[in-house]
Amino acid sequence: MKLQLTIGENSVNIRCMAKVIILGSSNAIPTIESENTHMVIVGNDRTVLVDSVSNPIVRLEQAGLDFNNLTDVIVTHFHPDHASGVPLLLMDMWLMGRQKPLNIYGLHYTIDRLESLMGLYNWSAWPEFFPVVFYRLPTQEMTQVLDCPDFVIQASPVHHMIPNIGLRVDFSESQKVMAYSCDTEPCDEVVRLSAGVDVLIHEATGESPGHSSAEQAGTIASKAEVNKLYLIHYPTGRFAKGDLIAEASKTYQGDIQLAKDFMVLDF
Repeated sequence: MKLQLTIGENSVNIRCMAKVIILGSSNAIPTIESENTHMVIVGNDRTVLVDSVSNPIVRLEQAGLDFNNLTDVIVTHFHPDHASGVPLLLMDMWLMGRQKPLNIYGLHYTIDRLESLMGLYNWSAWPEFFPVVFYRLPTQEMTQVLDCPDFVIQASPVHHMIPNIGLRVDFSESQKVMAYSCDTEPCDEVVRLSAGVDVLIHEATGESPGHSSAEQAGTIASKAEVNKLYLIHYPTGRFAKGDLIAEASKTYQGDIQLAKDFMVLDF
C-alpha cells in the first residue's frame, strides 16, 4: 500500500511497511467468530491472498482492503477449507468489471483440480473474462513462488493427506522473515522452511494424520530456532479444548500467541 503526501504543489509517494493480515484462524470447522484459516500478504506493489474460502471479497473488505488491489493467490492445497472460495472470488471480480490479470499459484495437483472445478462452472463461456494465469509449482523445497520489491515468497512441500505446501516470506525492507506451515504433520521440511525466522505460523489442529498438535508445533519452533510462534488452524467454538499456548510452551520457550481473525502482523 502506498500513501501520497502532498506538500504545496508537490506530491510524494510514501512506501508503507509490508504486513500480513490473518483473515481466518479456525480449522476446517469455522464459527461466527473464526473463519477457516487463510491470510493476505500486503505490500506496496502486490497483495497476495494465501488460500481462498467463504466469500473472499467480503473478507478482504472487512480487513480494510480493496479487492481490486489483489494481484496474486496462492492455493496451498485442494481441500474445501482452503480452496472453496476460488470460484466465487473469480466470478465476483468478473461481475464487478475486473480487467487486470490475476496470478494463481499452486502445485500441479492443486491447479489441475482448480481448473477442472472452474470447468464445471463453464467459465470459458463467461464473456469478456479478465486474464487468469495459473502457475504450477514443482514439488521441491524452497521453490520460488514470487519475487517483488516488498517480499520474496518460497514454498516447500509439507506432510498432509494430499499434496500441500508451506510458505516462507522474506520481507525486503525490514529484513524480517515469516514462515507458514499450513496443514501438516511434524516434518523436517517445515523445520528447514522456518529455520531462524522471526515468526512461524504453525497449525495446531491436534495430533492426527496430516496435522499437528500445539505441543508438536512447539517442537518444530524449537528445532527451527524461531523468534515467535503463532498457532493457527486450531479447533474453535464448541470444539475448542485445552490451553494451546500452555501445550506449546512445554516444547518451546519463546513467545507464543494464538492467531486471531483480522490480527495484523507488521513486517
